[in-house]
Amino acid sequence: MNDIIHAAGWALLHFVWQGALVGLAAAALLWLMRGARPGARYAVACMAMLACLLWPAGEFASALQATPRSLQALVLSGSAATLGQSELLASIDRHLPMLVAAWLACVGALALRSAFGLAWIARARRTGGRNGHWQQRLSSLSARLGIRRQVGLRIVETLASPITAGWWRPVVLVPAALLARMPPELLEALLAHELAHVRRHDFLVNLMQNVVETLLFYHPAVWWLSRRIRHERELVADSIAARLTGEPRRLALALSELEKMQFASQRVALAADGGDLMQRIRHLMVPQEQRSNWKAAVAALGVAAACLAGYANARVDAANVPAARTPAVVDFKSCAKPLWPSEDLQAEHTGTVTLSFNIDERGNVAGSRVVRSSGHPGLDTAARTGIGKCHFKPARVRGKPVATWQQMQYVWTLE
Repeated sequence: MNDIIHAAGWALLHFVWQGALVGLAAAALLWLMRGARPGARYAVACMAMLACLLWPAGEFASALQATPRSLQALVLSGSAATLGQSELLASIDRHLPMLVAAWLACVGALALRSAFGLAWIARARRTGGRNGHWQQRLSSLSARLGIRRQVGLRIVETLASPITAGWWRPVVLVPAALLARMPPELLEALLAHELAHVRRHDFLVNLMQNVVETLLFYHPAVWWLSRRIRHERELVADSIAARLTGEPRRLALALSELEKMQFASQRVALAADGGDLMQRIRHLMVPQEQRSNWKAAVAALGVAAACLAGYANARVDAANVPAARTPAVVDFKSCAKPLWPSEDLQAEHTGTVTLSFNIDERGNVAGSRVVRSSGHPGLDTAARTGIGKCHFKPARVRGKPVATWQQMQYVWTLE
């Protein structure tokens, strides 16, 4: 469990820069594709959102499979930069359980919110009213779009805007006020828009978006990508509905009526009024000329290649970064002053002994060796005996005690 917590914590922290990289790459590609069809931009945004999910998932899986690095390279004589980096990583590592706990609490709250929204949709589907005339017109439009599944229609009193719900058994929820106030030909255009979502399985994609938003709620790039996906998705659905009805102006008028009714724009499911309303109307009335720009394509490929190179370098750098660790700390109360060998004392031998010693997971000295002798075997042996009596707080990697080798010097001087 401890390994899972630390792997999840580091994956969440690494996604801060990973998400920023994905967001910048997606923004550059979408800017270069500003003259492309909405469907192409939608695909790019969806791929970027998928990368936001798979990248930290891969980091999490790799962290679980990784074996804690040996701490043999961490010695007391290490540079200040190395020790400072180790202390920083160790401090972050100690706070990872708290970070993961806070993340889980937020994920739980957001998941509960989504569950309530889906439950409301399910209830509206069961209790919503029926209208045989509009159900027949909806089925006729559905057949013209090539949708083989039966699409239901329900009338909901408290709903503000039409929404599409369900994937296997789709249903279009229509506000009762809309049936009473909107002209039939405009309402039919909105229903065609909703059926476009059904044909493209957009409700399923929207649910997957909600999963990514819930898991990676703390990163602005995720929310920006999600908004961009919804915006491009509405443009695609508008184009399909306009071709189905044969009158783009009719759908534009229907969207204008929605604005006049001041319908809300935030929905759990897919609403007909999603995205920038004025831009959608302009797209319907004055569609952009689709341009083929090879320079933009080359630039897009260059950005993609740079992102892949950055990812490869990040993986190499990550492989060379040691795991967060804390060095062993000596308990000075347990150490006794080394006894000066009588022969060396009489001969007034002095010198400095550099020892390398192994500290096991319990903090005991399991072995030692002389790295640099003082020049006097007696002093060397006394130093090894003295270090063997000390007890240490063991080194830790990801919160677990591990065996490690460290160095220490004994200086023998006569006053």
